Amino acid sequence: MAEVPAESLILGGGAPVYVREQKRPEYLDRLAAFDIQTVSAPADLKAAATAIWNSPNIASKRWVTEQYDSMVRTATMTTNAPSDAALVYVKGTKKALALTTDCNSAYVYADPHKGGMIAVAEAARNIVCAGGEPLAITNCLNFGNPYNPEVYYQFAQALKGMGDACRKFETPVTGGNVSFYNQATFKDKVVPVYPTPTIGMLGLVEDYDNIMTLNFKAAGDRIYLLGQSRNDLGSSEYLRRVHQIAESNCPHFDLEEEFALQQVLRKAILAGLLQSAHDVSEGGVFVALMESAMPGQLGFSVESNQSIRKDAWLFGEAQSRVIVSIRTEQVDAFERFMESEKIPFEKAGVVQGAAAVVDNENWGPISSWEKTYNTVLENIMN
Repeated sequence: MAEVPAESLILGGGAPVYVREQKRPEYLDRLAAFDIQTVSAPADLKAAATAIWNSPNIASKRWVTEQYDSMVRTATMTTNAPSDAALVYVKGTKKALALTTDCNSAYVYADPHKGGMIAVAEAARNIVCAGGEPLAITNCLNFGNPYNPEVYYQFAQALKGMGDACRKFETPVTGGNVSFYNQATFKDKVVPVYPTPTIGMLGLVEDYDNIMTLNFKAAGDRIYLLGQSRNDLGSSEYLRRVHQIAESNCPHFDLEEEFALQQVLRKAILAGLLQSAHDVSEGGVFVALMESAMPGQLGFSVESNQSIRKDAWLFGEAQSRVIVSIRTEQVDAFERFMESEKIPFEKAGVVQGAAAVVDNENWGPISSWEKTYNTVLENIMN
């Protein structure tokens, strides 16, 4: 045990600081100019959803995680009650630790500063959706060769984005690590990995009675989408899997909008207004709905927002949105609360049956979608 001055331990205590050459990559202008109007909406949205659902980026990672012990020290609280963050019981108290890791490297590639903010913001959103309060982060920063000016630009801008978001959420950076020189050679060209500043966030649930899970609870519950729907397909799994567009603009994100949504969501959970909460991230609203439906095999019927493109509503990855479900008898109280908080929200549908119904079209039983979800990665690895 020792006392070490924080400046020496964290800030280097006067150690030399290297400032590498930076160059803004030319591709960023091309990606920022991406126009959604150049993409045609598919006639068969179910087929598009199926293509997304078969992506290893979306599918269950159980092939990996089930090779390890999820019940170490018998404190895991989310094995049979899934939440957006993992929850660990603090024995002898009513507290639980909320833990999550997040980063979408495609967002960081498309806009390093905004993508760095999103990595922190999504981690915080997951903590809040689970009923917790974000407290601090660690990180694992994965980049290419820092002597490459474009890579160093990505690194510097991603750090700036992380810092901006951490100050907003008041989540100090307690530590982390940096991994450089992650690259490969293809046809005599050195290609760095996508910039990947992975965020590990710690949060706290003061009273485990306020834990919020992501699964739908009962037939008849109403489904709402919190946050603003937008005509946005930037860097989505939909563009990559359905349209084979590997590079596009970063999805919509506004730090103040995100912070406001999370504050209101936390209030709603503490007020007991929600039955479930699940953030909209990779794969968009459709994937969030399916992930909420699978644990209890409870289907849903939803209608897309007619003010935007159907594919954007279903599969777009604009940030600062959450799918929630509400008991019928609490709908009025919930809507009054949301209107008083002045946060955009919309009615999406209802929990019902055992199938996914989108705009009155039956897309098949949840059990069938779940079977695919659980075996995609296994089939690839085999």
